[in-house]
Amino acid sequence: MSEAPNSAAAEIARGPIKGPQDFYGGLVLVGLALFALWASSDLQGMHGFSFGPGTAPRMFAYLLLGLGAAVSVTGLLWEGTPLQRYGIRGPLFVTLAILTFSVTIRPFGLIISAFVSFMIAAMGSHETRWAEALIVGIVLTIGCALLFPYGLGLPLDLFPRILR
Repeated sequence: MSEAPNSAAAEIARGPIKGPQDFYGGLVLVGLALFALWASSDLQGMHGFSFGPGTAPRMFAYLLLGLGAAVSVTGLLWEGTPLQRYGIRGPLFVTLAILTFSVTIRPFGLIISAFVSFMIAAMGSHETRWAEALIVGIVLTIGCALLFPYGLGLPLDLFPRILR
Protein backbone atom coordinates (compact mmCIF):
# COMPACT_ATOMS: atom_id res chain seq x y z
CA MET A 1 0.00 0.00 0.00
CA SER A 2 2.98 2.29 0.49
CA GLU A 3 3.81 2.00 -3.24
CA ALA A 4 0.60 3.66 -4.41
CA PRO A 5 1.26 7.08 -2.82
CA ASN A 6 4.85 7.06 -4.12
CA SER A 7 3.81 6.25 -7.67
CA ALA A 8 1.03 8.83 -7.51
CA ALA A 9 3.51 11.42 -6.27
CA ALA A 10 5.89 10.46 -9.07
CA GLU A 11 3.04 10.80 -11.60
CA ILE A 12 2.12 14.24 -10.28
CA ALA A 13 5.77 15.36 -10.31
CA ARG A 14 6.27 14.10 -13.85
CA GLY A 15 3.02 15.52 -15.19
CA PRO A 16 0.94 14.05 -17.98
CA ILE A 17 3.97 13.40 -20.19
CA LYS A 18 5.10 9.81 -19.59
CA GLY A 19 7.85 9.71 -22.21
CA PRO A 20 9.43 13.18 -22.40
CA GLN A 21 12.04 12.30 -25.01
CA ASP A 22 9.42 10.88 -27.38
CA PHE A 23 7.00 13.73 -26.73
CA TYR A 24 9.43 16.56 -27.33
CA GLY A 25 11.17 14.75 -30.20
CA GLY A 26 7.78 14.35 -31.89
CA LEU A 27 7.08 18.04 -31.40
CA VAL A 28 10.38 18.89 -33.10
CA LEU A 29 9.40 16.69 -36.05
CA VAL A 30 5.99 18.39 -36.23
CA GLY A 31 7.71 21.79 -36.20
CA LEU A 32 10.09 20.70 -38.96
CA ALA A 33 7.16 19.44 -41.03
CA LEU A 34 5.27 22.69 -40.57
CA PHE A 35 8.34 24.63 -41.67
CA ALA A 36 8.67 22.41 -44.77
CA LEU A 37 5.01 22.97 -45.61
CA TRP A 38 5.48 26.72 -45.27
CA ALA A 39 8.70 26.70 -47.30
CA SER A 40 7.12 24.71 -50.13
CA SER A 41 3.89 26.69 -50.21
CA ASP A 42 5.01 28.76 -53.21
CA LEU A 43 5.83 25.69 -55.31
CA GLN A 44 3.28 24.21 -57.70
CA GLY A 45 1.66 20.93 -56.69
CA MET A 46 0.21 18.15 -58.79
CA HIS A 47 -1.56 18.86 -62.05
CA GLY A 48 -3.51 15.77 -62.98
CA PHE A 49 -1.02 12.92 -63.02
CA SER A 50 2.10 15.07 -63.38
CA PHE A 51 4.21 15.97 -60.41
CA GLY A 52 4.94 19.61 -59.75
CA PRO A 53 8.08 20.81 -57.96
CA GLY A 54 6.15 21.11 -54.68
CA THR A 55 4.51 17.69 -54.71
CA ALA A 56 7.31 15.62 -53.15
CA PRO A 57 8.28 18.17 -50.47
CA ARG A 58 4.66 18.51 -49.38
CA MET A 59 4.09 14.77 -49.48
CA PHE A 60 7.11 14.13 -47.27
CA ALA A 61 6.20 17.04 -44.99
CA TYR A 62 2.71 15.61 -44.42
CA LEU A 63 4.23 12.20 -43.76
CA LEU A 64 6.67 13.73 -41.27
CA LEU A 65 3.84 15.67 -39.65
CA GLY A 66 1.83 12.49 -39.11
CA LEU A 67 4.80 10.53 -37.82
CA GLY A 68 5.85 13.36 -35.50
CA ALA A 69 2.33 13.60 -34.10
CA ALA A 70 2.28 9.83 -33.56
CA VAL A 71 5.61 9.94 -31.74
CA SER A 72 4.35 12.78 -29.53
CA VAL A 73 1.20 10.82 -28.68
CA THR A 74 3.30 7.81 -27.67
CA GLY A 75 5.20 10.11 -25.34
CA LEU A 76 1.92 11.06 -23.71
CA LEU A 77 0.50 7.55 -23.40
CA TRP A 78 3.42 5.22 -22.70
CA GLU A 79 6.36 5.30 -20.34
CA GLY A 80 9.54 6.33 -22.08
CA THR A 81 13.00 7.61 -21.46
CA PRO A 82 13.49 10.98 -19.80
CA LEU A 83 15.14 13.84 -21.63
CA GLN A 84 18.82 13.27 -22.08
CA ARG A 85 21.64 15.74 -22.21
CA TYR A 86 22.26 17.03 -25.71
CA GLY A 87 25.77 16.64 -27.03
CA ILE A 88 27.04 19.35 -29.35
CA ARG A 89 30.26 17.64 -30.40
CA GLY A 90 28.76 15.36 -33.09
CA PRO A 91 26.64 17.97 -34.88
CA LEU A 92 29.46 20.51 -34.65
CA PHE A 93 32.07 18.30 -36.33
CA VAL A 94 29.63 16.99 -38.96
CA THR A 95 28.71 20.58 -39.83
CA LEU A 96 32.40 21.49 -39.98
CA ALA A 97 33.01 18.51 -42.27
CA ILE A 98 30.24 19.58 -44.64
CA LEU A 99 31.51 23.16 -44.72
CA THR A 100 35.08 21.97 -45.25
CA PHE A 101 34.00 19.80 -48.16
CA SER A 102 32.08 22.63 -49.78
CA VAL A 103 35.03 25.03 -49.50
CA THR A 104 37.77 22.60 -50.52
CA ILE A 105 36.16 20.58 -53.34
CA ARG A 106 37.14 23.00 -56.15
CA PRO A 107 40.68 23.98 -55.17
CA PHE A 108 41.80 20.61 -53.74
CA GLY A 109 39.73 18.11 -55.73
CA LEU A 110 37.46 15.28 -54.66
CA ILE A 111 40.08 12.96 -53.21
CA ILE A 112 41.63 15.36 -50.70
CA SER A 113 38.38 17.13 -49.76
CA ALA A 114 36.43 13.87 -49.25
CA PHE A 115 39.17 12.33 -47.09
CA VAL A 116 39.72 15.46 -44.97
CA SER A 117 35.97 15.93 -44.52
CA PHE A 118 35.54 12.33 -43.40
CA MET A 119 38.33 12.66 -40.85
CA ILE A 120 36.81 15.88 -39.48
CA ALA A 121 33.45 14.13 -39.14
CA ALA A 122 35.18 11.26 -37.33
CA MET A 123 36.23 13.72 -34.63
CA GLY A 124 32.54 14.05 -33.74
CA SER A 125 32.70 11.07 -31.38
CA HIS A 126 35.03 10.44 -28.50
CA GLU A 127 34.73 6.71 -29.30
CA THR A 128 36.49 7.04 -32.67
CA ARG A 129 39.22 4.49 -33.30
CA TRP A 130 41.65 6.37 -35.49
CA ALA A 131 43.22 3.39 -37.25
CA GLU A 132 39.77 2.15 -38.30
CA ALA A 133 38.65 5.67 -39.23
CA LEU A 134 41.74 6.05 -41.43
CA ILE A 135 41.00 2.78 -43.25
CA VAL A 136 37.30 3.62 -43.70
CA GLY A 137 38.22 7.13 -44.86
CA ILE A 138 40.55 5.73 -47.52
CA VAL A 139 37.99 3.17 -48.71
CA LEU A 140 35.19 5.76 -48.85
CA THR A 141 37.42 8.21 -50.68
CA ILE A 142 38.25 5.57 -53.29
CA GLY A 143 34.53 4.80 -53.58
CA CYS A 144 33.72 8.48 -54.09
CA ALA A 145 36.54 8.84 -56.63
CA LEU A 146 35.10 5.96 -58.65
CA LEU A 147 31.40 6.65 -58.21
CA PHE A 148 31.00 10.36 -58.89
CA PRO A 149 33.19 11.02 -61.95
CA TYR A 150 33.06 7.54 -63.52
CA GLY A 151 29.85 5.89 -62.30
CA LEU A 152 27.64 8.99 -62.39
CA GLY A 153 29.62 10.99 -64.94
CA LEU A 154 29.82 14.13 -62.80
CA PRO A 155 32.49 16.62 -63.88
CA LEU A 156 34.48 16.62 -60.64
CA ASP A 157 38.22 17.12 -60.44
CA LEU A 158 39.88 14.30 -58.54
CA PHE A 159 43.14 16.06 -57.75
CA PRO A 160 44.15 19.62 -56.80
CA ARG A 161 44.54 22.15 -59.57
CA ILE A 162 48.24 22.42 -58.78
CA LEU A 163 48.84 18.80 -59.78
CA ARG A 164 47.10 19.09 -63.19
